[in-house]
Amino acid sequence: MTMTPKPKKGIVKRGAWGVTKKLLKAIPIIGPVFAVGFAGRDIQKKGLGPGAVHVALDVTPVVGTAKNILELFTGDIIPDKVDRAQNQTPLPQAPPEANIQIS
Repeated sequence: MTMTPKPKKGIVKRGAWGVTKKLLKAIPIIGPVFAVGFAGRDIQKKGLGPGAVHVALDVTPVVGTAKNILELFTGDIIPDKVDRAQNQTPLPQAPPEANIQIS
């Protein structure tokens, strides 16, 4: 029996720069400034809708601080586009006889 390694979350996955960004965003007064500075990259990684929600939560003073501290330990609440594509299950295909064309 082989055991597959669990995917890393939170602090271990991010590395030093990721943790530094989260800590900068969590500082109550200057955190929103950094959140706006990182907004372009966050929207690019997450997509327009989810990225805008991510930035809006980061900029909100108390909510952004709580979200960033939580994400240090649990990983991203709003996943990146690549993560979402890997986590989706493929749609079931119709049986071949259902593809009959009537002319």
